[in-house]
Amino acid sequence: MAGNVTSLFRGTAAHSPSMAALTREGDGAGPVDFCIPCNPYFPTPAMFDELASRLREIITYYPSSADTITSELCSLLQLPPQCVAMGNGSTELITWIDHLLVRESLAIPVPTFGRWTDQPMETGKRVDMFPLQESTGFALDLAAYAKFIRARGTKVAVICNPNNPDGGFLPRQSVIQFMDAMADLDLVIIDESFLEFADAESEPSVVEDAVMRPNVIVLRSLGKNFGLHGIRFGYLVANPALAGKVRSMLPKWNLNSFAETVVFMLKNHGAEYMESLHMVRRDRLDMARQLSALPGLTIYPSQGNFLFVRLPVGAEGTVVRDRLLTEHRILVRECGNKVGSSSRFLRLVVRPQTDVRRLVSGLEQVLYGSRRGTAVPELSQGTGYSSGTAAVDRLVGATNGAGMQGLAAQANAWPGQPAQVQAAPAPAPQPILPPAQPAAAASYPAQQPVAAASYSAPQQPAAAPGYPAPPQPTAWPAAAQGPGAMPAQMPPAAMPAPAQSAGLQPAAQTGMPGMANAASLGAQGGLTAAQVRGRTQPEPPPQPQSDGGWGAVGAMLYNQAG
Repeated sequence: MAGNVTSLFRGTAAHSPSMAALTREGDGAGPVDFCIPCNPYFPTPAMFDELASRLREIITYYPSSADTITSELCSLLQLPPQCVAMGNGSTELITWIDHLLVRESLAIPVPTFGRWTDQPMETGKRVDMFPLQESTGFALDLAAYAKFIRARGTKVAVICNPNNPDGGFLPRQSVIQFMDAMADLDLVIIDESFLEFADAESEPSVVEDAVMRPNVIVLRSLGKNFGLHGIRFGYLVANPALAGKVRSMLPKWNLNSFAETVVFMLKNHGAEYMESLHMVRRDRLDMARQLSALPGLTIYPSQGNFLFVRLPVGAEGTVVRDRLLTEHRILVRECGNKVGSSSRFLRLVVRPQTDVRRLVSGLEQVLYGSRRGTAVPELSQGTGYSSGTAAVDRLVGATNGAGMQGLAAQANAWPGQPAQVQAAPAPAPQPILPPAQPAAAASYPAQQPVAAASYSAPQQPAAAPGYPAPPQPTAWPAAAQGPGAMPAQMPPAAMPAPAQSAGLQPAAQTGMPGMANAASLGAQGGLTAAQVRGRTQPEPPPQPQSDGGWGAVGAMLYNQAG
């Protein structure tokens, strides 16, 4: 198997090989899985026995319609079915959101789940990537993100809460404030795929708030928190108009019989499900404690069912990944192919203590060998970003994620009506920043709930404190005369990001280190070339160019996390 490991990972580009592929390459038994973010405690053994006893029936017959399965799920969630659309995994819903509701551009903090960056670019949209900074623990400053969106003129904004791969968490009231500040956008998407594992707040979800707003969609996963990635099911929640638009495009039988069986089993297993979440949260703290004892390893605070880990200086993530798999039968997620990350980072899924001890032992041997405290001398040369789609890779490399302007308009043009398609203007050259200084290795900080201040929805988006006002329909005012003066009709997409306002306060962040202001960003208009390619070391400066239902258990799937 050792000779095929690297080719397996290269063949899957932006993702990891499937467990089936790894099992086929091995001795018939899969590795210990610290890669796929799945609940290890649910379903219960009794539920698996029931599924096994009904296997012939499940795979022989057609499932009920998606409407029937959605109705049962909504009875558990205590949500109106007209506000919910179920998909064959969250990726199917992301695809339809992009096709139906994303017009020109989408903003997303990076690193994050790859489909949020790759899917819009595959359909010709501009993707405005807001880089999360290693120096601030990858914390998302919502106020700075809002200024970035205004400066770029982005039409759609995405927030993943908790974020994947770092597990960063945003308090509910901060997310609501952001949604109201962005009320003039085409769409605001809150991806809560991992929120079931959070315990920083008792009710962290904004599902109930989304259905009352005209431009908000909340995306939820079922495979992750139910421990059933292979079934492929998830759902979105929005006002009836938005949810209905997506639901109308989905096939009548887009959900399979396994999904139907599990959804109809859940009403009898609410207590076991809640206990499984409790055990994952407990294991997350224990796993962080054990990993933080390894010299040179940095563990970032997480509210997901995974931990984001920075390897010691000198350790190359791809080497660590391959040796853990071939020598110790342990599968980890090396993050060099995530935009905004590098091969020095791993995402490690929370698992029971027995498995964690095996992971720690394997890391000790791979990183330090017989001399604990000294990392193996595998110097990183950087990992090139690859999305798995050649067209996306070319767009990232050539336009820094800017996509192609007008490509979607061309696809939707009437026959015989030409559409103007042009390459998006390349971003202004950005100085290559030196690598962020590593934070001092310390014990893993305990997550503490943040006291949420009382909140009342503003009457106008501009009333949200700390956020820039939405753009007015009038022309941009003439800029002051002088070098670098802005033209009077500067379009928002080309407008450079403004400097950090002195009165702009970063949003609260549970358990995260202090926020950096906007001036500390790697590139105000997006990622630098080095960040896009995932390098762990700065690139040389460019050469100058000559040309320029569960009742009391109730709603627990979306608003119970403690």
